[in-house]
Amino acid sequence: MLATHSSVEGAHPRELFHSEPGSLWNQVLQPVESFLPQVVEKIEDQASSFEVELVAYARYALATQGKQLRPILVGLSGGATGSLGLDHVSIAVIIEMIHLATLAHDDVMDGAQIRRSRPTLSANWGDGISVLIGDCLFSHALEMASQFPNPLVCRAFARAAKRVCSGEILQTQHRQDLTLTRQKYFRVIEMKTAELFALACEMGASFSGASKSVEAAMRQYGTALGTAYQIYDDCLDVFGTEKAAGKSLGTDLEKGKLTLPILVALERSSAADRTTLAHLLENWEPAGLDWVQQTLSDLDCFEESRRCAGRFLAEGREQLGALDPSAHAESMSHLLDYVDLQFQHLGSEQHA
Repeated sequence: MLATHSSVEGAHPRELFHSEPGSLWNQVLQPVESFLPQVVEKIEDQASSFEVELVAYARYALATQGKQLRPILVGLSGGATGSLGLDHVSIAVIIEMIHLATLAHDDVMDGAQIRRSRPTLSANWGDGISVLIGDCLFSHALEMASQFPNPLVCRAFARAAKRVCSGEILQTQHRQDLTLTRQKYFRVIEMKTAELFALACEMGASFSGASKSVEAAMRQYGTALGTAYQIYDDCLDVFGTEKAAGKSLGTDLEKGKLTLPILVALERSSAADRTTLAHLLENWEPAGLDWVQQTLSDLDCFEESRRCAGRFLAEGREQLGALDPSAHAESMSHLLDYVDLQFQHLGSEQHA
């Protein structure tokens, strides 16, 4: 069985999944270096299937792919449990299109003007176009899924899309909700963020002919990784630097989103500080970030958040025990290590 942990030093403390020569991230990518270009090419080809007047919008939306973490997970889990084929490419494309559809909708809901260093769809063409292009991407992804002979495949994608959208609704409902519990927070991010991670791992293994028990382990690995990843992203928003985050800090606070560091602060703070934090959430001004950062530091909110993420990373490593040794499986272990390493770097910045 796979050794599920390795220690890596020296990665650059920038954004999650930063790539540089010889970095751990490049080690993650090595087993899927030939797989990912096929996914990119097929994603780009999807724009031509839209009405002529919509091609420019679709192409713009489909170009917002970032690090392609979900397709990477399809390739790694598929390769760790068998051989990769054209079906894996299609699966990766469908999942990435569902993800890109959610981004188009998220940017409208958050009023975002910039994503990945360029204007959002809504900034360029308005909220209406952005919402409808998101709808088209969802529909196109499900149409692609329906082409698989087994109807259970399409059902799995549709169920995942429903869970992601439901998670977004629940998060919206809980904005500025000081009664939000950790349990509800984890439920939201499991649905909103971790679901597509889990689906990518599960489907990658399924189409490689893995047993149901291995499929289940891969799904749990994806859920654990996705949850830890979201906790890191939530920490970066309040504990990081703008250079590392690639965006202005405090954006979650500005939108009234109660992330894990804030929940820890609410659990540990005095009544007076809770009142101040509630007021800031309801009437956010960027000047309030200094007070929030100092309060979270005084209450060790980062360390508690990191401990929580560590438990999910440990769970992911445990699930990798279901795999036989391979380069793909080792990369899945490296991916967990990399998230842990980013927490280490973020923690060192707190004590600098």
